[in-house]
Amino acid sequence: MGQPVWSETSYDGIGFGLGFAMVLDPVTASIITSPGEYHWGGAASTFFWIDPVQDLHVIFVTQLMPSSTYPIRRELRTLVYQAITDA
Repeated sequence: MGQPVWSETSYDGIGFGLGFAMVLDPVTASIITSPGEYHWGGAASTFFWIDPVQDLHVIFVTQLMPSSTYPIRRELRTLVYQAITDA
């Protein structure tokens, strides 16, 4: 669905609904998240995701064109999930 120049993912393990992508299988998608997380990104590497399992909402706004220049979204996601601790 996405062209490699604008996308950082192959969309394996990802489904689509009304205006959002939804993670069906995090292992197949090769991303750190919970099943049922929904997200969307923009052309300049902007990104948001909502993970209802972790009660997590992230909005990331930047201006890096094209989005595939640097995997900043993947790195942000990794850092956010590494910071979550179970108290």
